[in-house]
Amino acid sequence: MKKNIIYFLLLFILSFSGIAQHSLTRIWVTDTILPVPESVLYDKTDQILYTSLMDGSPAERDGKGSIGKLSTDGKIINLNWITGLNAPKGMAKFKNKLFVADLTEIVIIDIKQQKILKKIIIDDSKILNDVTIDKKGVVYVSDPKVGKIFKLENNIATVYLENLNKPNGLKFIDNNLYFLDNGSLYKMDDKKNKQLLAEGMEENTDGIEQIADNEFIVSCWTGVVYHVNKDGSKEILSDTRKEEYYSADIGLDNEKKIVYVPSLFKKTITAYSLR
Repeated sequence: MKKNIIYFLLLFILSFSGIAQHSLTRIWVTDTILPVPESVLYDKTDQILYTSLMDGSPAERDGKGSIGKLSTDGKIINLNWITGLNAPKGMAKFKNKLFVADLTEIVIIDIKQQKILKKIIIDDSKILNDVTIDKKGVVYVSDPKVGKIFKLENNIATVYLENLNKPNGLKFIDNNLYFLDNGSLYKMDDKKNKQLLAEGMEENTDGIEQIADNEFIVSCWTGVVYHVNKDGSKEILSDTRKEEYYSADIGLDNEKKIVYVPSLFKKTITAYSLR
């Protein structure tokens, strides 16, 4: 009898220890001077951080938005690296170009020349949000307001997916499109077969980054950051909803396991070590 009790106690301890095996530890936080950072993109090649700065409300067409550059240790390089945007959000890099979602436009930036090449209007969009790019350079952009994901190929935009709830975070990996929609994480192959990977997260899911095969970090802009395991289970790594400290579209240095979290109206970016 005593052996059975010890056995079950060990099973309980082992199962409990496996529930919360990941954590975030703060490394640095910027001063509160960033004009409403919505997204962070880590550039491995140039070892810098791009951040989209709305400098106003998420839907305001005021020309005050910009793209800023920071060092990977949080020092500001230039908050006005690219100006003349409205309310820029998600970003993705392909070769020497940066693609930015800005309300109803995809803005294409030449990184070396540090200038806007063109702005492409996405018909039927309202507030474009996240951006991802496949290996061929095809751009995908989400719009939670209209429940659609658009595809931009050869500068021509079409609807790729529709009848969604609030699609936001996107990540193209291999031949699959991973996307967040209203608290759930989905995987879609090149034949548009959709698979539910995880559900039950806070509904305002925003950023997504892969940290290992079928393992992800997911942020919700209201202030929650999750680790999503291979089996679809979730761990809350950070919850700052009570403090109204937001966690929008995250960036990731996967080699060093550093997560970069923009806080929107708190005007900071925080770097965390993921363990």
